[in-house]
Amino acid sequence: MYCIIPTHTYFYHMRRTSFYLILLVGSSCKLLDNNNVDTIIHHAVIYTVDSAFTIEEAMAVKDGKIIAIGKNNDILKKYTAKENVDAQGKAVYPGFIDAHAHFVGYGQSLFAVNLFGCTSWDEAIKRVQDFTAKHPEEKWITGRGWDQNKFAGKQFPNNELLTKNFPNTAVLLTRVDGHAAIANNRALELAGVKPNQTLVGGDVETKEGKLTGLLIDNAVDLVSTKIPAATKADYEKWLLAAQKNCFEQGLTTITDCGLMYNQVEMIDALQKENKLYMKLYVMLSDDTANYNRYLNKPPYKTDRLFVKGIKVYADGALGSRGACLLKPYADKASSQGFLLSNYNHFDSLAKLLVTTDYQMCTHAIGDSANRAILNIYNKYLRTKNDKRWRIEHAQVVNKNDFNLFGSASIVPSVQPTHATSDMYWAGERLGNERLKDAYAYKKLLQQNNWLPLGTDFPVEDISTFKTFFASAIRKDANSFPANGFQIENALTKEETLRGMTIWAAKANFLEKETGSLQVGKKADFILLDKDLMKAPEAELLGIKVVKTWVDGRLVFTKK
Repeated sequence: MYCIIPTHTYFYHMRRTSFYLILLVGSSCKLLDNNNVDTIIHHAVIYTVDSAFTIEEAMAVKDGKIIAIGKNNDILKKYTAKENVDAQGKAVYPGFIDAHAHFVGYGQSLFAVNLFGCTSWDEAIKRVQDFTAKHPEEKWITGRGWDQNKFAGKQFPNNELLTKNFPNTAVLLTRVDGHAAIANNRALELAGVKPNQTLVGGDVETKEGKLTGLLIDNAVDLVSTKIPAATKADYEKWLLAAQKNCFEQGLTTITDCGLMYNQVEMIDALQKENKLYMKLYVMLSDDTANYNRYLNKPPYKTDRLFVKGIKVYADGALGSRGACLLKPYADKASSQGFLLSNYNHFDSLAKLLVTTDYQMCTHAIGDSANRAILNIYNKYLRTKNDKRWRIEHAQVVNKNDFNLFGSASIVPSVQPTHATSDMYWAGERLGNERLKDAYAYKKLLQQNNWLPLGTDFPVEDISTFKTFFASAIRKDANSFPANGFQIENALTKEETLRGMTIWAAKANFLEKETGSLQVGKKADFILLDKDLMKAPEAELLGIKVVKTWVDGRLVFTKK
């Protein structure tokens, strides 16, 4: 028997079958599309730095984000990539985040006189001479990096040789920490600096009625503000050179501490032109022009730039005796240092900022400066909170004041290489008893159970591996001292890695975007030639970054 199907019923079933076929094919295409990714990293030892410190083998990246992480077979079977990277058992880490640095200043220093490592003032003068021979057109010569503690006698130099060798060219040479400088007579003349000139938070050294050229803290600005303004071409040259060096160190996000609004605009423009891929968390300088530009609106944020911090200076540096101490310096009984602004300035600024979404971040080195800022912060924050106000450096803290960090959730932001750079002379400045509570990173970690780490480059070396070494091993690049400097305050390797990644991200309110390798986060990661967590002490400083990715883009490959 034959079954005759009415024509309209036949076409109905055909249409229905076709519809489901289209749905099935469409779903398959969508599934295939979801399984197509940009990059797969496999056969790696992936340190996710998540809360459980999970270690995985493979990771899939698409559109700049991590979409899967797990075992080799699972990732390789499920996903197809444009680029497959066989790590061959090497270690993969989240991109390093520097919680305290000077990215713009570092870039600028790459095109100025390099005075780092000078062992005498004569050597510094020779480097200036060599620089001017190559750049005879320069009307202002700037340099940075000298440290009188490396000179015989450890005394501050004067400008006699600078003036003699460069009578017609203005020269300003800044100390390693940026808190002191030597200016020649031409520079002092152009800036209108006078003998015995006084100012708050600074010192113009005068001897026998004559300027010596030594400027301390705010006095440096008397001359530096007279240097002609940089152009956009200057910024592009500086920042791209700085970016290249940072990527080579595995750095994918930098906290730039203390910029003016026009500098931020230069960064933003270069990022939007896709010339600058480095991510930056910016702290604005404590300046009325910045407040007028930003405080009446929410913090500024793009995919690569976050402007939310306010950088304030409580005091100067220990090396130039500008750090504000509770008792006189052990090696200069006539001085206790000084605050760089009146106490009321810090108090009124905290009162204003606590009503905003901006983060107060105050440079404090000496125990007196730290106490003053801690008390002000506690006054306005009052109790535990998530404002994440920071004290940058927290270098010398009185033993009775450590608890003031935890009581108001104040974040100590520290730089481990400061300890191993200063250890040679810090005891002379502070005395042995006060030194015990200086560079006390373990004590500071215990206040909130997390601690962001940085370098403060160009004050210190840009090397991320020196940061890791100084934090976990408490030795300098020459492996001195044999047993580590105040080893009781060393952080573990895991704590150090967290400080250089997820805790640094948290200090910048970026922990939901970066700082660990987890699904949904930005694909900022690095491949190392040796495993930082497993390498013996003798190999740590020799570890190299093989590749660096930012937002899934390969931005550095070791040659």
